[in-house]
Amino acid sequence: MKILVTGGAGFVGSHLCEALVDLGHDVVCLDNFLTGSLSNIAHLRGREKFSLVEGDVREPLKPAAYDFIYHLASPASPADYAAMPVETLLINSMGCKHALDLAVDVNARVFISSTSEVYGDPDVTPQAEDYWGRVNPVGQRSCYDEGKRFAEALAAAYHRRYSLNLVLGRLFNTFGPRMRVNDGRAVPNFINQALAGEPITVFGDGGQTRSFCYIDDMVRAFIMILDKNVTGMHIVNLGNDDEMTVLAAAQAIKELCRSSSEIDFHPLPADDPVQRRPDLTLAREGLGYEPRVDTATGLRLVIEWFAAQENGRRAASEKV
Repeated sequence: MKILVTGGAGFVGSHLCEALVDLGHDVVCLDNFLTGSLSNIAHLRGREKFSLVEGDVREPLKPAAYDFIYHLASPASPADYAAMPVETLLINSMGCKHALDLAVDVNARVFISSTSEVYGDPDVTPQAEDYWGRVNPVGQRSCYDEGKRFAEALAAAYHRRYSLNLVLGRLFNTFGPRMRVNDGRAVPNFINQALAGEPITVFGDGGQTRSFCYIDDMVRAFIMILDKNVTGMHIVNLGNDDEMTVLAAAQAIKELCRSSSEIDFHPLPADDPVQRRPDLTLAREGLGYEPRVDTATGLRLVIEWFAAQENGRRAASEKV
């Protein structure tokens, strides 16, 4: 198949591009490097089945004979969308429109990357796809939360008008290699602080919960959706339903890093969700999906990667 991946140089997008190329698909990666990085896809640029297009989804996309479109482009970490709230809203509105327009023009199936943040600070757990959410429409996180909710509504409207075949994938917390050092999310923050021996910043009392999915499992779910050849419109939670507290995650990372760092508690940010756990019933029954990488194993793998990156930076600086 010929496949377009918007945001393909990002953390999730680069892993997806790599998996698709390895499977023999022709992959076009579109990215403007707002939060993505050339280093994430450097190993792919010599591959025959991979091509890079530097472009911005806020502009109309050039038609091409794509069979499938993965629309992943968007800032995704709180640090990014706090710094770029307008850009985040436009990418998730105009950017999503342009991806959907292209899908209609070339008769491609499309995957729209949504997020567990559409559930807001939920009053039910686990969160199933039929839960409408509890979101502050004008809060500090609203540029991302409401941007993704708008993208979902727009995709649903395109499906009804154009009979577009699409999947709305609600991604829960995902981690793994190629996350940025300054990503701003819990796992990279905890790892960097633990490796440096700095205090590990935990917001609130750490009792809020998250469900962390290793990147290999998330990409595998993406491929299962591609292979399923779905018709109509489907909404599906994607992630790992192994729920743990943020404090437990910080303590596990501290132990795995063999760090002497102290836990440093800070006030909980506004609208920070207290609970995050996906109901994966639809993914299990519809795709046969089951997360394979347990959280502890995933954390060990990503800690090794972060440590290797830090060692590489030190070695480079010593040569200067």
